[in-house]
Amino acid sequence: MTDYKGIQGVSIQSVASDPSVDEGQVWYNNASYAIKLAAVTTSGTWAAGGNMGTGRYDIGSAGTQTATLAFGGYNTAGSSATEAYDGTTWTAVSSLPVAVYYHLGTGTQTAAISVGGDPAPQRKVTNKWNGSSWTVSGSTSTDCRNSGLTGLQTAALKFGGDSAPANNTQTELYNGTSWTTSPATLNTGRSNLLVSGIGIQTAALAVGGNGPLGTNVESYNGTSWTALTAVPTAIGRNMGSGTQTSALTYGDNPTPAKSFLWNGTAWTTTTNLSTPRNAGAGTTAGTSASALAAGGPPAQTITEEWTGPGSPTTKTITTS
Repeated sequence: MTDYKGIQGVSIQSVASDPSVDEGQVWYNNASYAIKLAAVTTSGTWAAGGNMGTGRYDIGSAGTQTATLAFGGYNTAGSSATEAYDGTTWTAVSSLPVAVYYHLGTGTQTAAISVGGDPAPQRKVTNKWNGSSWTVSGSTSTDCRNSGLTGLQTAALKFGGDSAPANNTQTELYNGTSWTTSPATLNTGRSNLLVSGIGIQTAALAVGGNGPLGTNVESYNGTSWTALTAVPTAIGRNMGSGTQTSALTYGDNPTPAKSFLWNGTAWTTTTNLSTPRNAGAGTTAGTSASALAAGGPPAQTITEEWTGPGSPTTKTITTS
């Protein structure tokens, strides 16, 4: 019978900690006395993360699963709290200049923006985060709350939103200093779009939203919006992570446990959140395989972390 060395040309290595290796490789962990195998996940899972310090919803957020920034929101009143997450623990950092909710967030943990929101004097205001403090930087052309927002601090895209007397179709671009109005408009005006956007300034997705509550999905290519395959369920106030061609949307109203994966062509229902919620903090710079959901009504502190199908994992080889 051919052994591992005969197949691979090398013997199984003995190591004190699990290495980062390609799928199919085998090693012996001499600290845990186990033979291990590098594999990939076959289905996505949500797992518990560290709790936020300040429970809230309608939160602005930015970053990735292991480097998230959550700011503002609502519990019994508006909040200015800002917290940073390192993949394990949330830590309070410098607060927003004012308490705000129904606002938007995008960027990274060290370079984020908070845009618009309530109370009314904040609806055109942009606050910029440099990793240690917030400064006011630029105003949107129209009142802005419950819009979609995606991209980077120096190249962001805002679309739709709740601007009385009706939901708007407007698209605006941010260059890190100021906003300009794009001639491109959404095909369907709506608000309560993704709390965390999907994509970049020139390749974004608008998913669901109210106007009324719908399944509409549109893509933006830097010039125009195009209708795509609808999401399976009418959703709003949902969180999102990923790119225009590989995305995850999760936690919404009225089906707050639902998660859906997008492959660039079609949507697939995937594993539910363990704790139903909407309008929480998500991961604007995350991926469809690595995302985060934190907070949500009624002022939750619970955090969950998403590991998508096809993600690297380590399995212990047993005789069973």
